[in-house]
Amino acid sequence: MFAFIVRRLLSGVVLVAVISLLAFTLLYAAGGDIARRILGETATPETVAKKTEELGLDRPLLTQYTDWLSSAVTGNLGRSWFNGELVSVSVSGRLGVTLSIVIGATLVSAILSILLGVLAARRGGAVDAAVQFLSLVGFAVPGFLIALFLVLVFAVNLGWFKATGFTPLTTSFSGWLASVVLPITALSIGAIATVAQQVRGSVLDATSRDYVRTLRSRGLSETSVIYKHVLRNAGGPALAVLAVQFVGLLGGAVIVEQIFAIPGMGQLSVRATSLGDIPVVMGLVIAFAIIVVVVNLLIDLAQAALNPKVRLS
Repeated sequence: MFAFIVRRLLSGVVLVAVISLLAFTLLYAAGGDIARRILGETATPETVAKKTEELGLDRPLLTQYTDWLSSAVTGNLGRSWFNGELVSVSVSGRLGVTLSIVIGATLVSAILSILLGVLAARRGGAVDAAVQFLSLVGFAVPGFLIALFLVLVFAVNLGWFKATGFTPLTTSFSGWLASVVLPITALSIGAIATVAQQVRGSVLDATSRDYVRTLRSRGLSETSVIYKHVLRNAGGPALAVLAVQFVGLLGGAVIVEQIFAIPGMGQLSVRATSLGDIPVVMGLVIAFAIIVVVVNLLIDLAQAALNPKVRLS
């Protein structure tokens, strides 16, 4: 197991390095006259040239990347070109906000997907058709429309939740919960639709196996067969889909945070991209890449715990 974890970590480090190189190259290659964009159109050519030299943009691109990478591995991601704030401070200050929403949406998606998938597989008939129809609707409707609908109904009309804003968990648990219920709901509906279908298919496949008939013949209750044995074997594919959905939820958080005015990484991404603040964008890219690597490692470990064959491989 230790060697398994080391291999995954090494491959993750290589992946993050490759992503950083590609992102750095694309951002700087498409950046245009960065110094003039920072100083404005009224800046003189001499001022622009001085700013270009100050930022080190007059050096070869590979040299710029190696300098950035040598600083990044020590935790120094540079400073914002527009407000001078440390990139590491900007990103870390918003990371917890986004993760609280995305992790909450992932947990809600996992729980409801298992319940709906098992219900559809066990009951069949009208129940199965209803679950599949709801899943299709949830998958087809864009997340931003769901978010706008939730704001209009539950925040504006009913007044049950705040339409915008975010309360940190350390400040007030009830305030935090009230501020994340609608964003989590908006994010999780599409994920529930996808993962529930995967759980349904995996459960139907597992229940047709010989070992399930053997367990039933021994007098085990249907609940015990499903939740102790079938789900253990059907959990691997569902976990893989859930990992993909987690990455999708990170992307969806960009839109949801804009709609609910939540000061997370999504909101920072939009602002930094619109300004062309490349150091901040690079910091966000690295943060997202590391999160994806860690999530995939955790999913691999969970699959290894469920299936000994994964451990052997």
